[in-house]
Amino acid sequence: MTTATAVNTVTAIGSSGAQYSFNVYPWGTTFKAVGAVYLVLRQGNPSFDLLYVGQTDDLSSRFDSHHKQPCFDRKGRTHIAALVEPSEKRRLQIESDLVTKHQPSCNG
Repeated sequence: MTTATAVNTVTAIGSSGAQYSFNVYPWGTTFKAVGAVYLVLRQGNPSFDLLYVGQTDDLSSRFDSHHKQPCFDRKGRTHIAALVEPSEKRRLQIESDLVTKHQPSCNG
């Protein structure tokens, strides 16, 4: 999926109770053009803090000029997690499920 190797995995649980497994990469990783749900994370202790949940049909270009970049920078983003999902309908469902449960600070 990416030119770098995942450094970790995280499981995010949605408001529905569904569990989603994401591969975690350092911020700045170059991705292939795939559809995915993504999480913007900050390295915490002992785990990651969730800053943002989004979805895209092209993970390779989503972060060049993201409209929430100022929030990501202000909150100290360190990693991005990705769950490849080709179906836009499914990506939107997963995104909504996770945002409803976690209400990430940069999604507001």
